[in-house]
Formats: sequence, C-alpha cells, structure tokens
Amino acid sequence: MKRTKTWVTVALILVTGLLVYGFVLRNRRLDALERVAEDQSVLPVDLVSPKAGPATRSLSLPGTLSAWYEAPIFAQVSGYVSNWYEDYGASVKAGQLLATIETPGLDADYAQVKAQLRVAETKYKLAVTTASRWQALAGTPAVSKQEVDVQTAGAAAGKAEVEAAEQEVARYAALEGFKRVVAPFDGVVTARLTDVGSYVNAGGGQARANDKSTELFSVADVHKLRVFVAVPQDYADGLGTGPAATIHLPSQPGKAIEAKFLTTARAFNSNTRTAVTELTVENPNRTLWPGTYVDVVLQVPADPAIPTMPEQALIFRAAGPQVALLDAQNRIHLKSVTLGENLGEIVQVTSGLSINDRLVNNPPAGLLEGEVVRPVTPTPGYVSPTSPPASASAGKDGHSGAP
Repeated sequence: MKRTKTWVTVALILVTGLLVYGFVLRNRRLDALERVAEDQSVLPVDLVSPKAGPATRSLSLPGTLSAWYEAPIFAQVSGYVSNWYEDYGASVKAGQLLATIETPGLDADYAQVKAQLRVAETKYKLAVTTASRWQALAGTPAVSKQEVDVQTAGAAAGKAEVEAAEQEVARYAALEGFKRVVAPFDGVVTARLTDVGSYVNAGGGQARANDKSTELFSVADVHKLRVFVAVPQDYADGLGTGPAATIHLPSQPGKAIEAKFLTTARAFNSNTRTAVTELTVENPNRTLWPGTYVDVVLQVPADPAIPTMPEQALIFRAAGPQVALLDAQNRIHLKSVTLGENLGEIVQVTSGLSINDRLVNNPPAGLLEGEVVRPVTPTPGYVSPTSPPASASAGKDGHSGAP
C-alpha cells in the first residue's frame, strides 16, 4: 500500500511538471510571436544622406562637325567644261588644277579688245605727232592758240583711250585665267557637280538670285574641324570660361575626342532659347568628316554649396516634391523641398534639405507622417550606386534632364 502511494505521488509530480513545462513553453512561443509580429509591423527602410554638389557636371548635347574652311567653286566664265582632273575625296593643294573650260566667245572678245588697243595706240601716236607740230607753230601767224589747244587736248584724249583699252585687255586677260578652275586652299574635294561637255554660266561671286549658276566643285579644309552645338540658356554662365568638352561619334562608342572652346554667339535664339557655341577639334589624320553628327559632352561649372540627393528618394504628391526625413526616434517627417537642376541620377535641392538629414530611399507610396520605421542595411547588388547609406558616395554626374 505504501509503495502504491509512492508511485501515485511520483506520477502526480511528473504530470504537474509536464503541465508547468508546457505552459512556460507556450508563453515563451507567444512572446516570440509577439516580438516577430511587432518587428514585422514596423516598416524597414533604407537610408541615404544628402551630399555636397559637384564642382562640375556633364552636359550632353547634339552637335555637327563642319570644315575649318569650305568653299563652293563657281565658274567665272561661260563655256563648256573640256576636262576635270579631281573627283570626290581627292586631296588637293592651293592652286591645283580642278578643271578647264573652253570659252570660244571669250577668246573672240579677247582678240577684239587687243585689236582695239592697237588701234587706240596708233591713233594716240598720230595725235602726239600732230600736237607736237601744232605746238611748234604756236605764236606764229600761221595758227591760232585755239587750234594748238585742240590738238594738244586730242593727244591727251588719245592717251586716255589707250589706257582704257589697256584696262579692257587686262580684264579679259584675267577672265582668260579663269578658264583654269583651281583649288583656293589645301583641302579635300567634297563635291564635283559638273562633267565633261557641261555648259557653265559665269556667275560665282557676282551671282544673283535670278542667275542659274551652279557650283562646279566644293573644297573643304579639314585639318581642323569646327563643332557647332546649341547650348541651352540655363548653362550660358559657364560658356564664358570656355568649358572642357569632348565629342563622341555614334559609330565609335566609348571613344572620346578632345575639343576646345572657340567662341559662342552672345545671343539666344528666341525660338529655342539656345546659344550657338563653336568648338574646335584637331583632325590631322582626316578621320573626321564634315557634316558628321556627334554627341558633345561639356563640363560646365556647378555650385557645390547646393546639396544633392538621389532622385529615387523623392516623393511626389499633391503638396509637391517632398522627402521623408528620419528623426532620432526613427519617426518619419515629410518635408517639402525645392528642386534645382537635374544631374541625371541625382538632383539639386535648393531649399528644405541639409547635409546632416537622413532620408528614406525609395519611400513607399503609403508612407505617413509620424510613422515609426526601422532602418536596415541595404542588400549589396540591389541598391543604386547613388543611394547607399551615408558612408558611400551620393552619386555621379549624369546628363541633363527634367526632374
């Protein structure tokens, strides 16, 4: 009987212990679940910090290459092209023959004015001889002073006629020289718009709007090229200092070619609000061609005193652009900001933000004022280089665009 009571007592103790253990274990699990639920109810957020703005920033704009010099070459005499000697792409030197023109009408006129010069010279010699004879008789009863003056004046008029005839001969001689079409400077033939037997009209520098003169050749000096780019009004302040620039050809990605600032038009186009800016680029190997489209990357000055932040940290609501600031108790405070220039992946903030603020990166749409959040360390590989925690860089310059 005594042994039975002992076993009952032991069993009761074991059952009681199991009940106590189960109760304690259940409470511990409930506490753990409560803690997990509480942690999951607090939104985890990634933080970023504003950074000082860059001293310079990149501005990419479309540009066009133009020859250093480019001249359309017209015929200065009318006639038929007897031959041409240089074709598209030919390298030529100043004075090198490009084409010759047959001018039978000009040749006949040239022969005529030379004959007229000989007639004028003959008449002048006779007038001089006659005037000398009359002057020898001056003061005698044989001739009057009036007659002597007339003969003297006739000799002077004959001299003037000779000079006029000489000028006419010289003019036609110059026109005869234009039968040879030559290159005006060292360069490349970029166009040949004539052929053997083509009739050409004299025009050139004297061509008028109603003339039908067409250019025979076009020659371009390409040892150096001009780069024309339209710079927006917002960046005009940096043009006076001559910003550093590079050009990039779409056909050669990744290759940058240095360009130098030359000048800018000190006026804006009223339609586009841009200023034509001219750069220069060396072309010793003539690998760059006039008329090529290029991307021009200008390094324009920026104000480092203006803080910058990643674009993805912005909130756009009815109140305008805002940021989610985090205080010491990890509570959210929504603050309106004024944006400056968009620098690509980062944007300037002209007011409403300081360097020491902590911002929520990629804030969710439902984020509320006063909400408690939990800062977390971002997962490597899933955070933009412009938006790590405060220990990392705030970003790099990009192309200009709208916020």
